[in-house]
Amino acid sequence: MLGDQDRIFTNLYGLHDPGLGGARRRGDWDGTAAILARGHDAIIDEMKASGLRGRGGAGFPTGMKWSFMPKTVGERPHYLVVNADESEPGTCKDRDIMRHDPHKLVEGCLIASFAMSAHVCYIYIRGEFFNEAIALQKAVDEAYAAGLIGKNACGSGFDFDLYVHRGAGAYICGEETALIESLEGKKGMPRLKPPFPAAVGLYGCPTTVNNVESIAVAPTILRRGAVWFSTLGRPKNAGTKLFCISGHVNKPCNVEEELGIPLRELIDTYAGGVRGGWDNLLAIIPGGSSVPLLNKATCDTILMDFDSLRDVKSGLGTAGVIVMDKSTDVIKAIARLSKFYKHESCGQCTPCREGTGWMQRVMDRMVVGRAEIAEIDVLEKVTRQIEGHTICALVDAAAWPIQGLIKNFRPLMEERIAAYKAQKSLPMAAE
Repeated sequence: MLGDQDRIFTNLYGLHDPGLGGARRRGDWDGTAAILARGHDAIIDEMKASGLRGRGGAGFPTGMKWSFMPKTVGERPHYLVVNADESEPGTCKDRDIMRHDPHKLVEGCLIASFAMSAHVCYIYIRGEFFNEAIALQKAVDEAYAAGLIGKNACGSGFDFDLYVHRGAGAYICGEETALIESLEGKKGMPRLKPPFPAAVGLYGCPTTVNNVESIAVAPTILRRGAVWFSTLGRPKNAGTKLFCISGHVNKPCNVEEELGIPLRELIDTYAGGVRGGWDNLLAIIPGGSSVPLLNKATCDTILMDFDSLRDVKSGLGTAGVIVMDKSTDVIKAIARLSKFYKHESCGQCTPCREGTGWMQRVMDRMVVGRAEIAEIDVLEKVTRQIEGHTICALVDAAAWPIQGLIKNFRPLMEERIAAYKAQKSLPMAAE
């Protein structure tokens, strides 16, 4: 278990003052000018050494991503964009950071922007996060008033401006290039890559897009050192992570823990265990709605980190842990996710536009069993054909929950189909 002395988000539950005074008492903005004085390369090297992997889902090394930006600023300015468009079902970690610990994010924006020679940063926040946007803007205003950002930020000689931009509700804007399009005032639709944002991003300029949590942990890592952070967690899965535990648990919660904690320990220790006991567990989606679910046998021993979950053909994703007990109609649950992804497809790519709708219609029939057993194989084949064949990963997110369902609960699907056929073949009752 993670010791309190190693927790980064010390006001995750809003028990203390989220303002600048409270943040400073918790150690934020302490020696920020000294961190900036180390220089761009030293900061990026320290982030690389820490082993921090992006906390938005993909798990790409953060320091390496920062290093992709051009070393010098040419005619085009550099930008940092923070992805606060937290729209993944089952995920609510960034929301609590912005509510209760916003200064960690603001300070992180300054340091990350300095490391990449970006004098302007935009935080793209989900439009529905009304209260969070107010809390975040208040923190930005406090930082400006205290001289921590703006002209000569923290007395470092570095000029830095930070803007909070509210989105308009589209899930697709969580994809980095669609977010950039939306930020430019256009319809949120993903761009072809390459060119990647580090070369051609916001307004055609070099841009890095990072998740809220990835940026918010940077100041603490640089303050306490890469060695400290890299000793937490497991090899190639370093540090702490915010986990969102929801569904059929006794105490749904957000909690910060080390990467690599056993899933069962995470749920039993912090969420009060599965409703009705661990033996009442049916399945768990371990990383937000887009990753394949795990059956109970896998959940008994699995570790919560990027590589362990990849090895069982799932993923850590955003670490949104969705727990389903045996009262769950798991086929109906996955059909509901299919409806969500169909609704949120931007329609730009044919495999996604047509595939998500087709999968939803088939899943709706699977819920009642109005299908043929052979259609299960057809359904899986279609998911394999469409994943990886679009501009962005939304269609993968639509396909993977279905693949997880078929892998782990195919007998249940066949049983549902057989029961429907048996019911339909019964003679009508006599008048």
